Amino acid sequence: MTAQIILASASPRRKELLDQIKVAYRVHPVDLDETPLPNEMPLDYVQRLAAEKSAACMAQLGSGLPVLAADTAVVLGDLIMGKPKDRDDAFTMLRLLSGKMHRVYSAISLRGREHGQAVSITDVTFRILTEDEIAAYWQSGEPVDKAGSYAIQGLGGVFVESISGSFSGVVGLPLFETAELLIREGIAILQLER
Repeated sequence: MTAQIILASASPRRKELLDQIKVAYRVHPVDLDETPLPNEMPLDYVQRLAAEKSAACMAQLGSGLPVLAADTAVVLGDLIMGKPKDRDDAFTMLRLLSGKMHRVYSAISLRGREHGQAVSITDVTFRILTEDEIAAYWQSGEPVDKAGSYAIQGLGGVFVESISGSFSGVVGLPLFETAELLIREGIAILQLER
């Protein structure tokens, strides 16, 4: 199938979600500094990073296919939790999330004829976690490259007491918002096979 877009991400989860809605893509990840700016609010942070990723990818490749980029952050209060730096960082994040509701912000940026952006915000509540569960989860390897040190679509799903919002947004690419931007760009979703 001929690529319809460039995905500015190496995330296997984002690839799986695009596969799920049958959008053909080529992968061209970009590497940016993902440090929040001083006093940057979570919503501004994810929107800025998604836009910077799509712009950087577009600049590297020049014109051609539309570029889709995304950024996801787990937020507790105003604390933005990215990917853990190490074991201690992951343990700290999971202890903070234990027994609490947090928000997951997922921003997408699509650059084509125009620049479109969208955000999904999902409330996720964790049950109380034990130290043994946190240690076993770390040993599984799953938290290593995940915002907030957990994957809702994997083993981390057992920690989730409730979710209000977009499951795919928590995974890393909110499908409803992504489909709306793609359709606006003229990219067909759910085409009948001929």
